[in-house]
Amino acid sequence: MTNDHNRKITIIGAGFVGSTSAFSLIAAQAANEIVLIDVNTSLVRSQVMDLQHSIPSWGQCQVKVGTYDDIRDSDIVVITCGANQKPGETRLDLIKKNSAIIKDIGPKIFKANPGIIVIMVTNPVDLLTFQLVRMFPKKQKQIMGSGTILDTARLRFLLGQHFKVNPTSMHAYIIGEHGDSEFPLWSTANIGQIPLAKYPGYDAKKMDRIFNQAKNAAYAIIKGKQATYYAISSGVAHLAKAILGDKNSVLPVSSLLTNYHSISNICLSVPSVIGRNGVKHQLRLSLNTRELRQLKKSARTLKQAAKGLVT
Repeated sequence: MTNDHNRKITIIGAGFVGSTSAFSLIAAQAANEIVLIDVNTSLVRSQVMDLQHSIPSWGQCQVKVGTYDDIRDSDIVVITCGANQKPGETRLDLIKKNSAIIKDIGPKIFKANPGIIVIMVTNPVDLLTFQLVRMFPKKQKQIMGSGTILDTARLRFLLGQHFKVNPTSMHAYIIGEHGDSEFPLWSTANIGQIPLAKYPGYDAKKMDRIFNQAKNAAYAIIKGKQATYYAISSGVAHLAKAILGDKNSVLPVSSLLTNYHSISNICLSVPSVIGRNGVKHQLRLSLNTRELRQLKKSARTLKQAAKGLVT
């Protein structure tokens, strides 16, 4: 990785998520240089020009159209390229299209920079993260998916609304697959160390409705405007700052599990310590019987779907 004075991030994919991630990184002043790569040269040039015009409002940052050569001196590469989820599709429906893309670009990334940190955002994020880890097993700590960062943010926002508490003070996670088999960790959820179940206003049925609203938010948003991008781009910026600042932040990223509650050889999201070198370690959570059953179900779902990865 490069030094702190030349924080450089390359984004592969200049569509909705890639361009909005670049904007969030600029606004967060997370990097000194941001590079966008896309096969659609007209699109990427236009996105870069538009992003450059935002810089006077935020602070100095170089934004440019790049190539894979730019990865050589980048700290982070963010992968957002691929087919988008369409109305009626699940994230797992995208597997074959996007798996072929990852098979192609993965070797280019690590050939250019063996020490690069990779943030996978393209869906199905857990499976594509797993595919890249399987291609480069020695790089597993450097490879992470955005995972349930977005789902967790949605849950915390909705809980904050319900309990009338700032969502940044809501301590609750969604873990597992970034998809239909994900689940909330109600057993450890709390507000100011008060267990959620004991906080005024708690109602178990309402909590289930809030979780389902968070889980299905993407379907509602995609139905209305074809894509989700603001919230995930904020998550990318948060994750990038944790890496570049070596913050040791705890975030629910997707990474390879090895004997995690007897689950191995698949990527799922669990709270993990994130720093300069990637995933430092995963937190070994105390799960109740139901949560453990749900985590294992999520792992089985993804292992079955992983058979569809392009090899």
